[in-house]
Amino acid sequence: MNNFTKNEIKKIVSDLMKEMRNEIPVGVSNRHIHLSQEDFELLFPGETLEPLKMLKQPGEFAAKQTLTLIGKKGKQEKVRILGPLRKRTQVEISKTDARVLGIDAPIRLSGNLVDAGIVTLKSVNNEVSLRAAIVAKRHIHMNPNDLERFNLKEDDVLTVKLKTPERETIYKDVSIRLGEKFILEMHIDTDEANAANVTNSTKALLMRDEKME
Repeated sequence: MNNFTKNEIKKIVSDLMKEMRNEIPVGVSNRHIHLSQEDFELLFPGETLEPLKMLKQPGEFAAKQTLTLIGKKGKQEKVRILGPLRKRTQVEISKTDARVLGIDAPIRLSGNLVDAGIVTLKSVNNEVSLRAAIVAKRHIHMNPNDLERFNLKEDDVLTVKLKTPERETIYKDVSIRLGEKFILEMHIDTDEANAANVTNSTKALLMRDEKME
């Protein structure tokens, strides 16, 4: 049995508290679709976007409606639409999805559709082909209070450690998505989550420098 001195115990507790302050919940983002009003009306004439369940970020929800994604090589059915509707249609898939579908989807932050892959969206009523497919760049949702608490700037690029059994993983090039009402959460896609053995209880540990602990 280890016999720790009072100073050693204080340091252990201090280190644990510091680590807990740097912990960030992790959310895994499966393939999904954001539709513009125009494209929604084309694909679902006469309908409204119906919420199925609310998501963690305020005001966002998974809708009852789904679509089929079609690429050069294949298709994926029953892909969930997320609400509310946006100004531009955007399809977020993983690199594995992109290979299955035959879509050249670049890694981009949400809203950046430069060189986005061409994908066909099909409903029972209609279909539309457009340049809208991206692989979402890993990022952390933060509000201004989070930014201040972590002593960060909006344009900082972060390094985080995902603490998981047998597959502890370091992810660099993590961006910050700042919003007044955002709830703190790191978003990664299914490829990244499977590689790191992520579970519902996984936390991301914000690393303060390039030295890997």
